[in-house]
Formats: sequence, structure tokens, C-alpha cells
Amino acid sequence: MTSPCRVLMIYPKFVPDSFWNYTEACELVGAKYPAAPLGLITVAAMLPKHWEIRLVNRNTEPSTDADLDWADLVMLGGMLNQQPDFLHLIDLAHRHGKPVCVGGPDVSSSPHLYAAADFQVIGEAEHIIAEFIAAWERGERKGVFTAEKFKIDVTVSPMPRYDLIKFDHYLFIGVQYSRGCPFTCEFCDIIELYGRVPRTKTPDQILAELQALYDHGYRGHVDFVDDNFIGNKKNLRILLPRLKAWLEERDYPFEFSTEASINIADDSELLQAMKDANFFGIFVGIESPDPETLVQMKKKQNTRRNIAESVHKIYDYGMFVTAGFIVGFDTEKVSMAQAMIDFIEEASIPVCMVGLLYALPGTQLTRRLAQEGRLHEGHDLMKVEQAGDQCTLGCNFDTKRPLRDILVDYKAVLGHVYSPAAYAGRLSRLAAMLDRSGRRRDLPNGDVRTKLGGIEGVHKIMRTLPEVREPFWKTFVEVAKSNPGALRYIVMLMALYLHFGPFSKHVIGEIDRRIAELDAAPPVRVTALAQ
Repeated sequence: MTSPCRVLMIYPKFVPDSFWNYTEACELVGAKYPAAPLGLITVAAMLPKHWEIRLVNRNTEPSTDADLDWADLVMLGGMLNQQPDFLHLIDLAHRHGKPVCVGGPDVSSSPHLYAAADFQVIGEAEHIIAEFIAAWERGERKGVFTAEKFKIDVTVSPMPRYDLIKFDHYLFIGVQYSRGCPFTCEFCDIIELYGRVPRTKTPDQILAELQALYDHGYRGHVDFVDDNFIGNKKNLRILLPRLKAWLEERDYPFEFSTEASINIADDSELLQAMKDANFFGIFVGIESPDPETLVQMKKKQNTRRNIAESVHKIYDYGMFVTAGFIVGFDTEKVSMAQAMIDFIEEASIPVCMVGLLYALPGTQLTRRLAQEGRLHEGHDLMKVEQAGDQCTLGCNFDTKRPLRDILVDYKAVLGHVYSPAAYAGRLSRLAAMLDRSGRRRDLPNGDVRTKLGGIEGVHKIMRTLPEVREPFWKTFVEVAKSNPGALRYIVMLMALYLHFGPFSKHVIGEIDRRIAELDAAPPVRVTALAQ
């Protein structure tokens, strides 16, 4: 056996000004961050058993010089919104004389940005990590290892190293069932990274992963991190009854959430199976209420339907919807803000991830914009001083509609959607539709969300943000009387407002700054060409 290698795995910090960094809600229950780094602990399981591994998540704890001094090799993985810290960590490891191996979605999408790393693992790691390990053990200290796209059989993906994470740091824990999505949305990088034929793990694999979490003593919220959980419905129909039986045998230790396309509303049988398997929330990409815009972005699964009715049908099965919306498409009409606001109110979706269109590296959208000469230079580089996400940094291309008009519309949507009264109003209407009959009321012992409680949790939220006191208390009292089974989800969504309320104000401030810059810029003179 070769000598053991000491591997320091570091998960870079997400940019601080991000929609997804709802640490304020985590702090209410004593957690430090929403989710654990599933990708890194999965890669950790692919490394030789005799290698020593330490994991540091810089979103929950600092990395130290002592950690770097201990390591023979530093391994980093992450996404676009971790890029500034990711690049900083490569430099930091090199200053300590340590070789660095990088991988993950941003490396796969923009490998040129990570040229300073000693090793790059591009694409899905399962089939190529062995090549990297062999090269390392031969004494090689540089290399690029590229996976053939979409060829990984996820049934050979190993059990993640859950023993490496500190469960009490997190609001929820992720598991992955499938990779890939059957749709062709122009702006999406998932189909570029994982393909259009969803590949799934076996039911036995998923139940083994859940059993491992259970055996570690974890109880509570588990998120299926799949980008489209219903991408392979045939296999899902086999998994869900097994999942239900597993939960029943263990007295329901977990509650599940996931992400799915809106066409889930067309399948009552599948919705019932997800209800039976204790799913409580689904993230849906809605993007726009405008059919022409949906067709242009190739999101045809959202056309030919009443989207609000589809959302309400999901509520009928006791699962609430959070949703993604995007402003800045070429086909948008003059002032589309009111149409988006009206739709969000009609659908009664409390948590709306509203962002500016961002041309992600490697997507159909980015290729089209590049061909049209509209893509900005450095479109895939997130500078440290920018520090934001698509909420503040979007439209990294020349827009067809005047950028100022897009920013004004975006500001109007955010200002309305995250006003305390509008948010509380949608919570009330959601609770009126959320059918929690036949569901367990109590959370399992050990679930951190029990710390949120009922009245005390609401009082904590109102003490932190006094401006929500009147509308939130009114909603709380209404729901406690009319639908007590939905109350803890309503309180949970109120807790998320601790982040979304102040964050939306921050974003509006940034958008005002961008508008002021546009207003201050000298007008572009158009000179007529001589005939």
C-alpha cells in the first residue's frame, strides 16, 4: 500500500450578498448555514480508504493555517457564487506550498479561470477520480482529468461521507437521487453539465443513504437536491412507495423537499405518492408569466397551462411552492413588472427567487449572445469587489430592451413582493389552500426546527424586524385558527423573511446605484452614415 495522503477538503464561502444565504433564519434554530457540501463529501467517498481527510466548510467555520500545514493535498469544489473565495483559496494553498486539486460545476463550466490549480477534475468525478488518484500516487503533481459527458452511471456513485460533516451546523441535509433534466431551457446550465436523460440511483441506494443519516442520529429536513426530481417519472414511481414504507417503519424521522418542473401538477398520482412520502415543499422554476417569453427561453413545459392553477394543485397535496422568476429576457414587453407581480399574488407563492437574467457559462443562451456580439467580456468572472449574485449582477450582456427599463421593472417586482404586507398576505392565502390533512403534526425529536416553535418563534421574528409585527401577527392568528396543521410551515416561511426582507432592500439599493450610473453616463451619440 502506498503511504496515506492527508487531504484537506475546503468548501469555499458563498458570496455574502446572495438570495440563498439565509443565515438569519438558520440562527433562529442554532444552525450556521442552510445546507452541507454534498458534492465534496461524495468525492471524499471516492478517495482511497487509507487517505486521511479533513473537511472545512468556510461558510460555517474558518480554515486555519494549521489545517493547511497538516495537509499534503488541498481539494476544493464549488459553484459560480463561490468563485471569488474559491480562487482566493487556490492562491492561499500555494502560498503554503500545497498542491491544489479543483472540481465542481464552476470548474467544469469555466476551467480557464482555474488554470492556476495544479489538478483539474472536469465533469462528473466518478469515472475519472481514479485517474487522478493513480497520477498522484505515481508522484505526478499536475494534470487535467476530463470526464466524458453524461456517461456516469450514478448507481455506482458511492455513499457520501456523512461522518465528515457537523450535523448541528446545518438547517437541512441534502441527498441526490438523479442527475439531468429532460427539458431544454435556454438559460440553464444543468443540461450542459448533466445532460437531458435523467439518470437515477436505485431505491436501495437512496434508502441506504437515508439509513446512514438516520444512524448518525440526524432527524429533520432532508432535501433531494435534484434539479428536476420528476425528470425520470418511471423510476420515481418505484422509489416513492419504498420511501413511504421506510419512513413508516422508523416513525417518520425525515421530511423532504425538492425541485421539480411545473408539469408535476399534471400527475395527481405522483403528487399523492410524494405526499405519502412526506414531502412538504417544492421549488419550481416559473421564470415568467409571459407565454411568448417562455417559448423564447425554450421553457415550453410552462406554456399551454394556467400556472397559478398548477401551483394551487400542488398546495392541495400539502406541499408549498417556492419559485424562481427572471427579469431581462429579449421578448419582455414594456413594463412587465405588473404582470409578474399580479401572477405572484394570484399564485400565492410567498418565497420568490426573483433575479436578473444572467448568461451562465456554457449555456445555449451564452452561445447565442456570443454569436450576436452581445455577451460582455469576462461574463463568467465574478470579481471580489462585485460580491453578489444574479439579483445584483445579472444582465451580463447587452439587453434588447433598455437596461434602465429592466432595472426599474426588477426593482418594482422586488419592492412589492417583499413588502411585509404583501408577503404576509400570500402566507395567509397559501395557508387557506395548503391541505395538511392526514399529515403528522409533530416534528421528530432532534429536529432543529422544533426550536422555532409557534408563538415564541413569531415573537423572535417580530423582535428582530419590528416592521413585520402587525401583518405577521395577523397572519399567525388567522392560520392558528383556520389551519393549525399548516402553522409551522407558515412560521418557517416567516423566519425566511428575516433574510429576504433585508436582502430585498439591499438589492433595491444596488439596483438604484446601477440606475444612477446609467443616468449619469453621457448619452451615446448616433451619427448617420453618409449616403
